Formats: sequence, structure tokens, C-alpha cells
Amino acid sequence: MTSTLTLEQARRWFAEDLRMLGHLRNERVIDAFAVVPRERFAGPGPWRIRHFIDGYWTTPDDDPRRLYHNVLVALDEARGLNIGEPLLWASHFDRTGPGAGDRVLQIGTGSGYYTAILCELVGPHGHVDAVEVDVPLAEAAKRNLEAWPAARVIQGDASRPLDGEWDLVVAFAGATAPHGWWLDALADGGRLLLPLTAGNFARRGGFMLRVERHGDHLDAVSAGWVGFYPCAGARSADDEAALAAALEDPAGQRAVRSLRRDIHDRDETCWLHRDGWCLSKRPRTLH
Repeated sequence: MTSTLTLEQARRWFAEDLRMLGHLRNERVIDAFAVVPRERFAGPGPWRIRHFIDGYWTTPDDDPRRLYHNVLVALDEARGLNIGEPLLWASHFDRTGPGAGDRVLQIGTGSGYYTAILCELVGPHGHVDAVEVDVPLAEAAKRNLEAWPAARVIQGDASRPLDGEWDLVVAFAGATAPHGWWLDALADGGRLLLPLTAGNFARRGGFMLRVERHGDHLDAVSAGWVGFYPCAGARSADDEAALAAALEDPAGQRAVRSLRRDIHDRDETCWLHRDGWCLSKRPRTLH
């Protein structure tokens, strides 16, 4: 279908398709996906596209309209590093913001495509701090994002604290635990989107943890299965083993209601009880 459309029409068709696939209701999210040129962040074509069953395949040509589908585009096939699934991120942005004027901390900017989407969402009065550990990717993202002055690309890993307060902290790579400074940096009413992933490197599976701060309390829910590239500086063998064990209880995972940071003994309400933090089935009103 997209072969009969202009490039601008293909982008709009892509965004409208995401609307239908994800039951998106936020027009600003749909518009952001309709205006950001994905080819700017994918490098020269033809492109390698990742299929969830067949693996990577090559587009027939370098027509940028090939990119305006719900597909993963390889940035580094050898490492399994891609521009991630549009429907996944469109759905999460639809439900969590960000809104105009918001401050966003993005962990794992890659080549910058979703940074540009975030910049469109926060608008001219917002700001996106985008952290990328890979030096060549960070340099590419800086070039790719020159048209989005709201973006600031920072080369570094997720373990290095940054000064600031953000309305949304979002990780684009899989962690085994949240860093304390990510939680400390959430503004009141701020949200965290964090893929918590375990298993071997090939599976990289887990779930999206969604956290929202209300004063000193942190509401938390499991927001669906995900698979992600590992997050540098946010993984440990002990945390991965504990997470993998907890994932054997999917009913408990779905029952998570809060992220506790108070000192307490493990009890039947603790789904994932770790040193300094706990994913609990207790709502914050019972803490």
C-alpha cells in the first residue's frame, strides 16, 4: 500500500495504522509518529529488518517508504541492536505521556529516532536528556537530532547519576533493577518506564514496569511482556537471578501495585524483594 503513497502520505498512513493497532487516543502521539522521518535515523538503505520468527531480512531497495511499518530496523545486526518496535512505544507514550513542556530522561537513545519522537511530544518548552553508552551511536544521534533543539545527547551509561528532575524517565534497554537515582529524579507525578528483563541474552525477556510518583509513594504496575537489548550499567547477576525466579510467578507479577523503598521484612505481599527496593502487591494506601 505504501508504494502508491508519497513519503509524507506514507508517514501519515504509518501513524494511522499504529492508531488502529494500538487503540491510540492521544493525537499528539499519532502526529509525532507521522512527522519524524525514520529514514534519518536508520542510515542508508537497503535496510535490514528484523522479523520475530524469520530473523533479519533485507528490504528490496532503499525506498524510505519501506520503513513506515511496525518493524524493527537493524542498527547493529551482529549485536541484535535495533530501532525498536513503533507500536510498543506508541502505546506506552499514549498511556503515560509525556506532555507539552515535560522534562524527559531517556536511557539508551540509540541513533535518536525515539528521542525525536519524545521531542515532538514535549514541544518547544520541554526538554529531553538522552543518554547513550555507545560512543559511535551517541555521535550519530547528535548529528541526527540537530533539527530538534529540545534534545541533549549525553554519552555515558545508566549508572552515572545526572543532576536534574524529570517528569518521565524511560529506559530503552533491559535492566535487572532500577537505579535509585532514577527513582530519586522523578518529579511528583512523574513516571518511570523500565523494561525489567532476565533470561539468557538470546531471550532478553521480561516485562515493562510502569511507576508513578505520588509524594513519597511509588505506584507500580506490570505493563506487558517485552524483550530488550541489555542496559549497560543496570544489570547484575544477583538481580537477574532474583528477577528470573520472580517471573516464575506471573500471577504475582500482574498483582504488583507499588515499588517500596522502606525497610521491611519480606512477606507474602512481596513479589520481588531486593536490597533497598521491593515490587509489592500492597497498594500505597496500605504502606
